[in-house]
Amino acid sequence: MPIPESFLQEISDRNDITDIVSGYVKLTKKSGSNLFGVCPFHSEKTPSFSVATDKQIYHCFGCGKGGSVINFIMEIENLAFHDAVEFLARRSGLTMPDDGDGPSRRTRERMLELNREAARFFFSCLNSPGGARAQSYVSRRGISPTMVKSFGLGAAPNEWDALICEMRKKGFSSKELFDAGLARKRQGSDGFYDTFRDRLMFPVIDIRGNVIGFSGRLLGEDGPKYMNSPETLVFSKSRNLFAMNLAKKSKKGYIILVEGNIDVVSLHQAGFDSAVASLGTALTAEQARLISRYVGEIVIAYDSDEAGKKAAQRAVGILEKLDMKVRILNMQGAKDPDEFIKDKGADAFANLLEKSENHVEFSLASILKKYDLSVDEQRVLYLKEAAASISALPSTVEREVYAMRIAETSSVSPRVVLEEIERIRSGKISAAKKQFEKQAMNISTVYQPREKSMRYENERSALAEEGVVRLLFYDSSLMRGHELYSSEFSSPVLGRFFDVILSKAGVGLSLAAFGEDFSKEEIALLTSIIQKSDLIKNGKKEMGDYIDIIKAESRGAPMDDDSLKAFAMQKRLEENKGYGGKT
Repeated sequence: MPIPESFLQEISDRNDITDIVSGYVKLTKKSGSNLFGVCPFHSEKTPSFSVATDKQIYHCFGCGKGGSVINFIMEIENLAFHDAVEFLARRSGLTMPDDGDGPSRRTRERMLELNREAARFFFSCLNSPGGARAQSYVSRRGISPTMVKSFGLGAAPNEWDALICEMRKKGFSSKELFDAGLARKRQGSDGFYDTFRDRLMFPVIDIRGNVIGFSGRLLGEDGPKYMNSPETLVFSKSRNLFAMNLAKKSKKGYIILVEGNIDVVSLHQAGFDSAVASLGTALTAEQARLISRYVGEIVIAYDSDEAGKKAAQRAVGILEKLDMKVRILNMQGAKDPDEFIKDKGADAFANLLEKSENHVEFSLASILKKYDLSVDEQRVLYLKEAAASISALPSTVEREVYAMRIAETSSVSPRVVLEEIERIRSGKISAAKKQFEKQAMNISTVYQPREKSMRYENERSALAEEGVVRLLFYDSSLMRGHELYSSEFSSPVLGRFFDVILSKAGVGLSLAAFGEDFSKEEIALLTSIIQKSDLIKNGKKEMGDYIDIIKAESRGAPMDDDSLKAFAMQKRLEENKGYGGKT
């Protein structure tokens, strides 16, 4: 059964969208009545994420995501609709209605329960005969019993179905184990076998304390060194970090990002309780945004080999877009943090942290190593690459400071370096402007929804259909005296918006009440339509004009392409990054 609209409205009323979003995004820039910030859903430097307090909606002009406070929690916490409603209900002290217990929520809770029981099983196996190899590995790596307990480390026995048999006793089916990534299907039969076998097990726990997946370190010879749970209903490698549940409680004010789980455990054991690791992948934008919710500074402590240095550079490119302070550890004489601490001790690592380079210095040092500055040709190449790197810095002061550093290193005039930096920067700005103008004149880019499945076939009619939807959402009385049917709409999704909004007319519409009627992509499109309500001048006349266009187009009247192009440019300029017009 669907959640009652009255309850969804109460959820929206009790959870002000500005308060909720402010817990994840720094909202500072004002444009009209809106607040702006850097979008938490895609990488950017210029704030394009808008929150309209009066409408209780959010909309990103960069990636197109948008919706109500419920949609925001769905996206930022990676939750299904019912789970997001429950999340907000708990926050505001409300009790979920009985008929709000949807199938997806029950499936999610069941999977989390299974993961929790599996973690308990692995933990108990560590001190059993079947966990002897894992226990030996733990001792050899110097991991203390305290850390074993803190991280919930365990052992997967070297058996084909040890976990399956144990979980069946607790009432879980093979299908549930398969869906959770804990079992695999046998080829050519209906049987299943354990995914993790003969491995030291690291439970992956999210920031709310749920066991969402596992990472297993191979103890034998057969198989990949590390194996992570596959993508499931509750687990996504790109959106989570190992030990973030512990590191978020640290008082250090920064996060230490490392490559391996053992590095994380070693650092926590040595007192550096803000260490985390990505889960077998390079740092993702989603993981970076998760970190930015808790701290404004990150120290990258990747392995000291060439692969680690390249990975650090890629991570810098992601993190600097989030306006975070980034430092990079230069570990001499050790391949990773675990080895460094074992060889040199915690005090030496603390000293290394104090001397860590910021990412600009690291980048310049990396560039310098590529060239022999005693050779004029290579000195020129160094200057060009170093200037290009510095040109991306947003601060004029930063660019000038590092320009002087480059000039001193290469024995040239600071003026020459600054001129090269500004030349490169101007070129990038000019190229970006031309690209924007090109896109602004592209009608399909301006009008078309981002989702291909919702693309408009008739832009002129769709523009009018959007207008009807927007006007109807805010004032259903504007339909009086008009006869219009969704079958006359050229866009099926806009026709659905029309029918659903019309059916709810007079209820006191809130976007939160539409969560179960449309997908998140459709909600984003609806948000982009209704957020332009400030542009309404004469609603009654506009409604009549829009309906006339829709009916004319449905009869096959020709499209006025010139006027459409002119409006396309105007619309693109007004909506670019949310500036230049009211939203």
